[in-house]
Amino acid sequence: MGWVTGVMVYFVVWWTVLFAVLPFGVVPEEAAERESGGWRGTPRSPAIVTKALWTTVVATAVWLVIWYLVNSDWLSFRTGWLAMPA
Repeated sequence: MGWVTGVMVYFVVWWTVLFAVLPFGVVPEEAAERESGGWRGTPRSPAIVTKALWTTVVATAVWLVIWYLVNSDWLSFRTGWLAMPA
């Protein structure tokens, strides 16, 4: 995997993990008033920075697994155990 492909794969993995992490720990505001800028159902404390940090940690781990599988012979269509005999 080249560096450009690696960056693109990390970008896609990061956003996918972010959308998976966003719902964790969300407590909706029950009595929000529209006049004050709050809407019923908006998160009380979204903790975006914490979720971004967790997303980075998990995405890095997932990306390392993908990088290992792509660069190893274990999952190769040419030389690995999944390769078709010539």
